[in-house]
Amino acid sequence: MSDIKLFSPDIWNLIIRYSFNLVIIFLLVRLIYYRFWKNSNYAFTYFMFNTVIFFVCYMLSSVRLSIGFAFGLFAVFAILRYRTKPIPIREMTYLFIVITVGVINSLTTSDISYVEILFTNLTIIVLAFVLESYWQKYFLLESVVIYEKIENIKPEYHERLLSDLRERTGLDIKRFEIVRTDFLRDVARLKVYHTGKKNGE
Repeated sequence: MSDIKLFSPDIWNLIIRYSFNLVIIFLLVRLIYYRFWKNSNYAFTYFMFNTVIFFVCYMLSSVRLSIGFAFGLFAVFAILRYRTKPIPIREMTYLFIVITVGVINSLTTSDISYVEILFTNLTIIVLAFVLESYWQKYFLLESVVIYEKIENIKPEYHERLLSDLRERTGLDIKRFEIVRTDFLRDVARLKVYHTGKKNGE
């Protein structure tokens, strides 16, 4: 401990790097992820994961550990799953992105210019925004619905069923599939395809 300096000029490099990293994560999480999915459950996780990864990689980069260690650390966090609830694919993708951004912004060396770092980060941000916008507009999402008006599953009543589903869920449902029918309980399990967000998100 006695070898640790009280102050180092490198602190300004750390502050600048982390500030830039935080701006990128704010744009990604608050202005893209939350804008399209309105799910704040993972916002805390994304910010904290990115911050922890950034500081761990930055501090260990000065120890001159092998690049294999960095990828090993990256892989451990990337495959992490919480015991209470599996992370959905989309949220796992955003988790992968925030970890990647933290690694990139903390481990870049003097051989890489600020323009290259900026281009890399902005490319991730722009691509995420464009894909989210395109996906919301042109692709249908899938949800599962338990439906109790069992009489409407008859082929001649499918239009009535579709109209009822739209009214109940508030979703712009384009089509549906009957997955399973339970006549003992008078319910049917339906898979619906719609634009916008999944039911309950």
